Amino acid sequence: MKYKFMYCVVVFSMLLLCAPTSLLLAQSSNEIGELREQVQALKVGQKSIQDDVADIKKMLEAMRPKKPEPFKPIDVSLEGTPVMGKADAKVTIVEFTDYQCPFCGRHFKSTLPQIVKNYVEAGKVRYAVREFPLTSLHPRAAKAAEAALCAGDQGKYWEMHDLIFKNQRTLQDEALLSNAETLALDKPAFQACLESSEHAGQVKQDVQFGAKAGVRGTPSFVLGLTDPKDENKFVATEFLRGAQPYAAFEKAIDGLLNGDAKPSGAGSE
Repeated sequence: MKYKFMYCVVVFSMLLLCAPTSLLLAQSSNEIGELREQVQALKVGQKSIQDDVADIKKMLEAMRPKKPEPFKPIDVSLEGTPVMGKADAKVTIVEFTDYQCPFCGRHFKSTLPQIVKNYVEAGKVRYAVREFPLTSLHPRAAKAAEAALCAGDQGKYWEMHDLIFKNQRTLQDEALLSNAETLALDKPAFQACLESSEHAGQVKQDVQFGAKAGVRGTPSFVLGLTDPKDENKFVATEFLRGAQPYAAFEKAIDGLLNGDAKPSGAGSE
């Protein structure tokens, strides 16, 4: 009986000693399981963040302005296009303009007068304008372009061109009719031309050609050597974008005049 009691005491003591270890092992096992779950959750979260970052990079890449492709020489017709300067001038410049564009206004005020004085009047350059109204931004630009062309029917395109740019903020029909009076045009004929949108088709053609040439904004310019056999044609080999300083035109024009010009990119600045 004594030995049985002692045996029970020993067994009970061993159970007491082993119990904390078992509990500890069980607790450690649970913690490891929880840690594994947390690590797995972190991996999933990291993957989600990586996917989000990749999507953001794609969005930013899509928003980044694309570098314009190099300008490829293009045949330009001047048939029906207003031109100033001698027909046999060696270099021809065509400006794509928008009468409501502030940058076009800046070119008109700051740069064009120097080009006219130093090159057009010297017989070295002839200067033409084709219409490129950005109607989504400038709702009156197309009608202003038509007004200039209507004045051109009476031999005063450039005079109307200048008046419009001097008064860019007043391009309603009434203001355009007032310009016609200032220029002593046949007002009824001018008004009929304007109200019938007689030159809307020409404006549309100019826009389509400009887009084909790589024009994306205004002002934009194409330059090249005049065709000596046909004054209404030339091959544009240079492209200038934006309200460039006079020095940029001087460099491009002199390069053509001296025969050392190389085709420039459509993004030339």
